[in-house]
Amino acid sequence: MSHDYFDNAVINITEGANAEGTVLDIDKNSMYIDLSPFGTGIVFGREFLSIKDIIKNISVGDSITAQVIETEGYKGYIELSLKEARKATIWQEAEQFRKDGTVLSLTVKEANKGGLMIQWQGITGFLPASQLGPDNYPKVSGGDKNRILMELEKLVGQKLDLQVITVDLEEEKLIFTEKKDGNASAGSSRNNNADRGDLTESYKIGDVLDGEVTGAVDFGIFVRVADNLEGLVHISELSWSLVENPESLYSAGDKVQVKIIDVTPEKVSLSIKALTPSPWEQARDKYKKDSEVSAVVIRYNEHGALVSVEEGVAGLVHVSDFADIAELKDKLSLGMNYSFKINAFDADKQKMTLSLV
Repeated sequence: MSHDYFDNAVINITEGANAEGTVLDIDKNSMYIDLSPFGTGIVFGREFLSIKDIIKNISVGDSITAQVIETEGYKGYIELSLKEARKATIWQEAEQFRKDGTVLSLTVKEANKGGLMIQWQGITGFLPASQLGPDNYPKVSGGDKNRILMELEKLVGQKLDLQVITVDLEEEKLIFTEKKDGNASAGSSRNNNADRGDLTESYKIGDVLDGEVTGAVDFGIFVRVADNLEGLVHISELSWSLVENPESLYSAGDKVQVKIIDVTPEKVSLSIKALTPSPWEQARDKYKKDSEVSAVVIRYNEHGALVSVEEGVAGLVHVSDFADIAELKDKLSLGMNYSFKINAFDADKQKMTLSLV
């Protein structure tokens, strides 16, 4: 059997890593994968049952990528998971639904002040209040957020006919709009190309517009910049400083000024922070490699600790500088100031790495 597929595989099999191999056999409750020269991998038990919809499209001899669960697992096999493969398939399907304008009948699971949470194929999607049809749009005078929430909560448990309008696997973001009588709802401005034409004819990158916030969610805010046009300000574009919760900063009805940072025939992407000077430019001549700075620990992530050197300028202290993440958290407490040495500083890429002094 040829093993050309292995050219791009991992050098060492480690738990949590992805490995590519060739399907050797599939039986009623197991799938065996050749991971030469490391051995044979197996997908079995709950892992196997959870991906039956994927397995029916897999044949012996197919090249496949799986995640390593245990290197010395069941009967000495390398235990594997194909959940990531299933996840990719689901997002591909969502993207196809978006392109085709497929209408899905889905149940509302939860409500918040910005809209409704929709569960689909194990993914939690979002239906902004501004994307509801005329019959379900919360008609609340004065924009009282508590009354809007009360109206939205009445829709929990109901089925709505929805269209996918945004699919972003990297951000794991899935956004819906409501259908009405077979047409996109009145609030579905981002998908109503017939009414607004090609956006690139009317807007360009760099345009500054006045807008109104129509909803705030955990990944950003939606802003209406014209009667038939609404765009997203992603959480990363709200401020140069770290933003934990957009809903604590903005509410429906707030007036904001935004700058277009991307435009396609179908949508515009907006920024608020782009209207203010970049603190990284101002810091360009202040910080150099090997210099020492005082910084406060503001967040942990999978790579280590994020520390704020000054407003809008933060860097990473990598976990590899410590025995493990537990030691990092023991030595670097959230909210505390420490002295760090700058290992790398790149104002253009807005990146800084540091190590504890």
